[in-house]
Amino acid sequence: MRRLEHPSREEMRLDTVLAALADPVRRSVACRLNHAFGDHACATFELPVSKSTATYHFRTLREAGIIRQEYEGTKIMNTLRKDDLDARFPGLLDAVFAAQDIELGES
Repeated sequence: MRRLEHPSREEMRLDTVLAALADPVRRSVACRLNHAFGDHACATFELPVSKSTATYHFRTLREAGIIRQEYEGTKIMNTLRKDDLDARFPGLLDAVFAAQDIELGES
């Protein structure tokens, strides 16, 4: 089975996580995973970018440690690593998601 590389909790760096979440497309992916139940395939996200650019965004999120990606057959399933991020950077994701909700007028 093909495996993708993920940083451990201890390897996550604040500057890398913040840089990944600074992009609105990547932030919207993380927010959707936060509000959704379970894993989601990359193809289920309707992003305003090409497929190759979407792949880049998912890889950036994975390499920052924000999401976990696992193969299920031919699909890549995505899960938010909220527990790891909350343990490493307490309150960071909640603050980012709250700010995103305010920006979108969903508060």
